[in-house]
This record gives sequence, C-alpha cells and structure tokens, in this order.
Amino acid sequence: MAGAAVVGGTAALATASATGTAAAAAAPAPSVAVLGGGVAGLTAAHELAERGLRVTVYERRALGGKARSMDVPDSARGGRRPLPAEHGFRFIPGIYHNLPDTMRRIPFPGKPGGVRDNLVAPSEMSFSRTGREDLRIPLPWPGHRPPGLTLDDIRRALTAMLDTALGIPFHETAYFVNRILVFLTSCDERRDRTWEATPWWEFIRAEEMSYDYQRILAVGLTRNIVATKAEEASTRTVATLFEAFLLNALGRGADGPLDRILDAPTNEAWIDPWVTHLRSLGVEFKVGWTVREVKYAAGRVTAAVIENPQGGHESVTADHYICAMPVEHARRTWGPALRAADPQLARCDKLRTDWMTGIQFYLTERAPLLHGHLNCIDSPWALTAIQQAAHWPGRDFPADYGDGVAVDCLSVDVSEWDRPGILYGKAAKQCTRTEVAKEVWAQLKAALNDTGKVVLKDSALHSWFLDPGVDGLGTPHPTNDDELLIHPVGTFHNRPQAATRIPNFFLAGDYVSVDIDLATMEGANASARAAVNALLDNAQSTAPRCTITPLFRAPEMEPFKRHDRTRHRLGLPNAFDLGRGSK
Repeated sequence: MAGAAVVGGTAALATASATGTAAAAAAPAPSVAVLGGGVAGLTAAHELAERGLRVTVYERRALGGKARSMDVPDSARGGRRPLPAEHGFRFIPGIYHNLPDTMRRIPFPGKPGGVRDNLVAPSEMSFSRTGREDLRIPLPWPGHRPPGLTLDDIRRALTAMLDTALGIPFHETAYFVNRILVFLTSCDERRDRTWEATPWWEFIRAEEMSYDYQRILAVGLTRNIVATKAEEASTRTVATLFEAFLLNALGRGADGPLDRILDAPTNEAWIDPWVTHLRSLGVEFKVGWTVREVKYAAGRVTAAVIENPQGGHESVTADHYICAMPVEHARRTWGPALRAADPQLARCDKLRTDWMTGIQFYLTERAPLLHGHLNCIDSPWALTAIQQAAHWPGRDFPADYGDGVAVDCLSVDVSEWDRPGILYGKAAKQCTRTEVAKEVWAQLKAALNDTGKVVLKDSALHSWFLDPGVDGLGTPHPTNDDELLIHPVGTFHNRPQAATRIPNFFLAGDYVSVDIDLATMEGANASARAAVNALLDNAQSTAPRCTITPLFRAPEMEPFKRHDRTRHRLGLPNAFDLGRGSK
C-alpha cells in the first residue's frame, strides 16, 4: 500500500508538473501598444517583434510619419504611378549608426544589405549665393567620380572660392577655428552646462563679424547640419553635430559617406518594405486611429483612449505602452495624473517646435544643377534643396511617374516661415499656398539664375506640391501638423528619458534624450531602442537588449577633455579659449 501511494503520488506530481509546463508554454507573450507609427514607433515595433512580444501600432495618419513619401493626388496618367511627394527630403549622413543598422535588417529584393543598400551618396554640395557665384564643395569618398569640367565650370569654381576667401577676413576664419578647438577639447560638464546655455551665434561672436562669416559659418553650416536657427540654437547641439560631421569627413567613426539619400521615393525604398517585414513578424497596424488620452490609475497606465476611423472612442489595453508620437502631439494626451507621476513629462511642455516644411517642383526638363544638396544661404526663407531624379537610377521618372511629361523633382525645404519674402513682401505663413510656391520659386531663381547662367526656367515648371500638413495659410491662424523640434539654449535639460517613473509607460521619439542631441531619424531610432530596453528590464525579460551606438568620440581628444574637466571644476576657462580679445 505504501509503495502504491508513492507511485501514485509521483504520478500525480508528474501530471501536475506537465500541466504547469504546458500552461506556462501556452501563456501569451506580453502585449505592447505602440502609440505612433513614425520612425520611432516602427523601430520600437521592429525590436519588440524580433523578441517575440505582441505588438500593435496605432497611427493617426500614415505609417512613416514625417519620413514618409506620399502620392500627389490626381497626377497619374497612362498606368503610371502618381508623382512622388514628401514632407521634406531624407538625409541619412554617415554619422548615423543605429538607423542604418535597422535598415540592414529590412529585407529588400536583390539587396544583401537590405534597405540600407538603397542608400546612395551625393558627390557634392553647394552654398548657393544670391548675386554671387555659388560655392560648390566636393564630398570625397571612395567610388565618387568627379563630374566632367568645362572651362566655364573652372572659372566659376575659382571665382566662388576666391570670393569666399576674400569675403571672410583671415582673423575671422582663425577665430572660428579657435572656437571649434575650444569645443572639441571641452569636457562633458562644460558642454552640458556652459555651452548648453550659450547660443551658437554668441559662441562664435557672429554679431561682430562680416556678412559672409554670418551667412556661411553661422547660418549656413547650422542649417545644413542641424536644421535650426543659429541665433538661438544651443552651442552644445550645433557644435556636437559639427564635431561628428568633421570626424566623418576625416573617415573617423563613420557608417558611410557624409551625405546619403535613398535611391527612390522613401516609401518605395524603405517604409513599405519595412511595414511588410513587420507584418511578417506579427506586428498589427491600426492606421487612422488617433490617440486622445493616456489613462493612468493606481501607479500604472491602464488604457489608451483612441479615436477610431469612424470617429468613435475606444479604450485599448496592453501590458506595456510606448508613446512614440511627436512631442507636440504626445503631450496633449498626458493628463494631470500622469504628469504628476513623473515630472519629466511636465518638463516636455518647455520643448519648442517650429515650422520646417517641404515643397516639390516637378520639371519638364532636367535643370543643370549639382549632384547633391544646395543651401540658398542668402534666401529670406532659408531654402535648402536637392534635385532628386538624378539620384534615383532605378527609376525612369517620365516613364514611371505622373503624366509622362515631368522628368525631375526639385525637393525644397522651407525653414523660415516668419520673414518677408522677395516677391510679395510677406512671411510664408501670411501667403496662400499658391503664393508660397511662387515665392519659393522666385527665391530659388534669385539664388541660381544670378550670374549669367539660366538654371531654372519658368517654361520648365510642370507643377508643384506643398506638404498637406500645412493648413490655413494666408489666414490669421495658419497651422502645421508636422512641426520640427528646435534646440534653443536649455533644451538638453528638458528632454526626457525613454524610461519613465510609470512602470509600464515608455517614451520614444526625436525629442527623447539620447546621445545625438538633435531632432533626427537617428534620434528617433535610438530612443525607440532605449524604450524597448527599459521595457525589457521592467518585464525582467531574458531577451537580448537592443544595441545603441553613440556618436563617435575621437580617442585623441580624451586627454584634452580630462584636462579641461579639472579646469572647469576649478572655475577656469578652456585652455584654448582666447576670450574676447582674440579677434
């Protein structure tokens, strides 16, 4: 009897153990609601799905967010695709590491390196001057072939170089170089405290310098590198990115060339393959669903109130929530209780956004521009542009897109919306959409048709498309649904961490604090990785954590930074800082 009892008990334990194992195996993976389907949201979904979590992405408008391309309505004829448009041209420089790593993991037919193999490198850039010869700058990199030269090309290049050299006095150039050396050798404490509180304009003393110094070294470089205003941007933000680009140009810490763009419209080359891959990993997408409120109670997020495409409100629940919306949209959904639970959410109200919006001009003949980006540094509306079809070798623009007449797309970003233009004397926000298009075209011609060479012809202008996120232009209350985070002094200290004090609530977006202190796709990607890591930590998951690659730090500079740390703590200036008497 005793033996039978032992055998029976053992069998019962074995049965219970097997039942428990089966129940554990059948337990569903944790669920995650990703609120927002831009670069941050798609990155978070990618990392989570690869680790076996159940992911649903809620996106109010279109997957890809500000990075997506879109169709020009009613532009397709004869079986062709609609003309491609966008919020603004994509720029994926070699200082980015995290975003290209994600792109490598997105399959693309015939590309062993995935979507990353769709990146191509423009071979030059230009500072386009109004009333003066444009300064064209080659971007050397293995594989770049210099364009063919004519005697007129050589004449113009020499004129531009000498004009620039004479326009900026030597002592001003020397001072600017000294300021860069000061920053390169500054310790992190000085960067985070002193230089974060100092506007770039003040740091390089632009107010006291020549016009060319201001337009090229203060405004031009700032707009190209960080898409922000030199007069108010923090030195920490501007100079950190300047340092990264400088090291990239020297071949240090680079994922690739200085300048990279996609070889096709963004959705074709990147976003659509990404969404297809994520669906294959089990990610569910709810497009047209707008987050209205993040509900909070008893120390946790309990639900997200979301407006569905029919206009009804639903409360969706998940084990974890990643808020991946742009900050100006995200903070509207954070109620008083949620904000009180983590003060860094309230600090996000201090983050500022501004307008930077794209317009595309479709041309019936290829304009003789350059193979890369151009910066119209004298334009009142701070225009930057790129001629796109030349960089899309696998796409035949007239055969594949539109009505078969347009052969190129000139994509332009408008960065200044509050300064009077040259055609109507009004700020961009005061103009109608048609007036904006005519004004931008006029400013482009002023910068490019000004030295005897006609680059843009009115007769070649087929049509234009202005980002539909801009509305109410020419009325007292213009709006922009896609503003850009800007970086005035102090912004660094108000950027939140990806992990919050709410254990199941995490932040991802280009406003979240990561190593690249800038509103970029790289920042959005890195912050999403940080959010996923924090979520895995909270869930005590054994899944591998996401790799987050910081900006490259040149080891040669570290001894100087250690020396500067001592000087900073003693209240002394940087050893290279010559002070105000150095002009």
